[in-house]
Amino acid sequence: MLAGVTLGGTVIQTIHAEASPPAYVIAEVMIKNQDGYVKEFLPARAKAITESGGKYIVRGGKAISVRGAPPAGRVIVVQFDNFASAQHFIESDGFKSSQAAGDKYADIRIFAVEGVAPQAN
Repeated sequence: MLAGVTLGGTVIQTIHAEASPPAYVIAEVMIKNQDGYVKEFLPARAKAITESGGKYIVRGGKAISVRGAPPAGRVIVVQFDNFASAQHFIESDGFKSSQAAGDKYADIRIFAVEGVAPQAN
C-alpha cells in the first residue's frame, strides 16, 4: 500500500511538472557605468536570481541581429521552473532593492515569457 501511495505521488508530481512549462526573464542592458554595474548591481541581482531559483542561460555573450534591430548592449536570459517562479523573482525584495543600482548604472529593459513544456519522446 505504501508503494502505491509513493507511486501515486510521483505520478502526480510528474503530471504537474509537465503542466508547468519553464519561464524566462529576459533583459537587454545598455551599461552606462561599467565599474558600478559590475561592483554594485551584478552581485545583488545575481543573489536575487539564485535565491529565487533562477539559472542563467545567457549572460551577455556575443549577439548578432538576424533580422531587425540588434539587441541592446548585453542580453541576459534567466530560466525559472515556471511562470509563477519568474513572477516571484520579479516581485522579490532582492529584485526590487537591486533595481535602484541597475537604474543608476544601466538602462535595462526586462520582460518575462512562458516557455514551452517539454515534449515526451
